[in-house]
Amino acid sequence: MTRIAVLDDWQRIARVSADWTPLMARAEVAFFEAPFVDEDDAARGLAAFEIVLATRERTPFPPSLVARLPRLKMFGLTGSRAALIDIAGMISRGITVCYTGGGPSGSSTAELTLGLLLAAARRIPAGDAAVRAGRFQEGTEAGPLLDGKTIGLIGLGRIGARMAAYCRALGMKVLAWSPNLTDEAASAAGARRVSKEDLLSAADVVSLHLVLSERTRGILGATDLARMKAGAILVNTARAPLVDEAALVAAVQSGRIIAALDVFHREPLPVDHPLTRATNAVLTPHLGYGVIEVYREYYQQSVENALAFLDGNPIRVLQSAGG
Repeated sequence: MTRIAVLDDWQRIARVSADWTPLMARAEVAFFEAPFVDEDDAARGLAAFEIVLATRERTPFPPSLVARLPRLKMFGLTGSRAALIDIAGMISRGITVCYTGGGPSGSSTAELTLGLLLAAARRIPAGDAAVRAGRFQEGTEAGPLLDGKTIGLIGLGRIGARMAAYCRALGMKVLAWSPNLTDEAASAAGARRVSKEDLLSAADVVSLHLVLSERTRGILGATDLARMKAGAILVNTARAPLVDEAALVAAVQSGRIIAALDVFHREPLPVDHPLTRATNAVLTPHLGYGVIEVYREYYQQSVENALAFLDGNPIRVLQSAGG
């Protein structure tokens, strides 16, 4: 019987997001609810599976891992883009790579970005902890008013444009920059295009909304973070490697900036990472896209893709790494 692995179901939501019964009648389906320790652990754990249904890119699949999975015949993405998965290499090996729709993941990520911004500005996690510890307001700093402040959006695509609308509703001034942004596109989103340098020096909040690529990797380094105002908030719900990790940790540890982060260079974030000990950081465990409505589309279409592959008529097939 065909063996199917459903990976990294950390929130234990896959089973209730779709009807797996038709697939379970034809294949052995295993749900992995914990991350692999490393590539060797992933290679051992997945060696016997013909089909892998990934949850986004929580498990990286570099060429070295793909080469260690000779039984793999079909790989299912949730969504259609994954920087940490060697899609081109899989296709070249004859592995069928299927994708799913993304559901309302743009809205869900933008909503979480707004939530992180508000949590960081108004010290909501510290206030929650104080109430639970019987200290009420004691030890909770007063945060700034966002009305009248300036947000700088690095990236003004689908998610960035939603953030622009949210922040305008809060009475914030909106600046934007990305490598290809035009004045017309910025204006259409209710923002003003400026240089990256001007954005960083003027913004009270900087929020990242770029796709990770070789061109955007490390787009914020130590020099860029040093341009930010003292006490400014940096929000990242896009991809961690957009920001140099050492520079970010140094800026947070020094107390110069406040970080509000949903993405990390290593996920799950190790418990001993310096960010976990930073009182001026708000951290969420990569929840950006993770809402019920998105998971339903991910897993319902993953089941459909696997059934179609077993029938010999695969659907939603990627022909190349670009789509």
